[in-house]
Amino acid sequence: MQRTWAIVERDLRRFRRSPALIIMSLFMPVVQLIVLGYAFGGNVKHLKVALVDQDGGVPAVRLHELANAVAQNAQTFETIPYSDRGQALAALRNGKVNGVLTIPPGFSRRVLSDDDPRIAFIEDNTDNFVTASLAGTFTSLLSAYNRPAPSTRRLSAEPTLETVELYPYVPYIQYLLPGSIVMSIFMMVMIGGGIIYIDDKARGLHEGYLVTPITRLELIFGFTAAGAIKAILSGVVLMTVGTMIAGIPNPFEPLRLVRLFIVIAVTSVALVSMMFLIMVRMDDPLLPRALFGVLNTLLWFPSGAVYPQQAFPKWMRMLAIADPFTYAVHALKSLLLKNTGFAAIWFDLLYLAVFSVLTMVAATFLFKRTLS
Repeated sequence: MQRTWAIVERDLRRFRRSPALIIMSLFMPVVQLIVLGYAFGGNVKHLKVALVDQDGGVPAVRLHELANAVAQNAQTFETIPYSDRGQALAALRNGKVNGVLTIPPGFSRRVLSDDDPRIAFIEDNTDNFVTASLAGTFTSLLSAYNRPAPSTRRLSAEPTLETVELYPYVPYIQYLLPGSIVMSIFMMVMIGGGIIYIDDKARGLHEGYLVTPITRLELIFGFTAAGAIKAILSGVVLMTVGTMIAGIPNPFEPLRLVRLFIVIAVTSVALVSMMFLIMVRMDDPLLPRALFGVLNTLLWFPSGAVYPQQAFPKWMRMLAIADPFTYAVHALKSLLLKNTGFAAIWFDLLYLAVFSVLTMVAATFLFKRTLS
């Protein structure tokens, strides 16, 4: 353990002498959390919808009034009246409006005669988020428009659906926080662990270990411990700052903090072990820098950190099953968003622990030729 601790102490001392590296590794995930959380998290609002009324009847006017009322309250959209449908479509193509709502001729007559009245909504489907928001809003608007006036006498009771939310409302920045914590750990593993390791190897500094009695296992364990300590530091910093930024309820409850620390520690060891397994036979110092972006895409996005895995294609869900990020994100979501106990995350911890052991053993085996 003395030889192992010597490696840990040397690696941490070098890391301490790189303040720019510390700032990059610790605070860039915080910036990422803030930018992504507020860029993707809010409801789409203040859209512009061209309203073309080719009918002018009383039912059409009533639809105008209802649309204006929705626009004033929800502020999802605002209506801009157009007298010509061609001008409205030109405005849609030029990006001046986000959609065109057209009330065709004869709409009022069809409404009064119950003859399948229809209105047309023309959307710019190059932006699915905007079109989905507008389509949902107008669907709700038509449901309100078609709702009959309440009668003074009801012949029978009509069943209604009441939605009960199990947890408080979760804004997207809170949904993104668990993935951002895992990303901060991963950034520290790659920048403060993998890249430093390859740079030392390229400079020949690791050759000094060959003349010492240190074993392969002690060497790998020392590198892993040093990388895990830095990764835990990064994860704890983002967890502390991120919970306050995202507004997590009761973020500093003692039992929750203990569970979060255990998940962060196990995740850090798993990702450091994975990093050494990938880089143990590398010699080119430029390769890890290029690999960082590839691993970020292959591991972070399929984990469910940004979007639910249920929406993924089958091949991507299969990738997520083997992805250690998946289990770290799930465990952190359970603790941060639901405040659950170990009963909900035991399999995540088990997978990460077994993953750490297997990757560390494989890294030790592959390091054999380097220490021949």
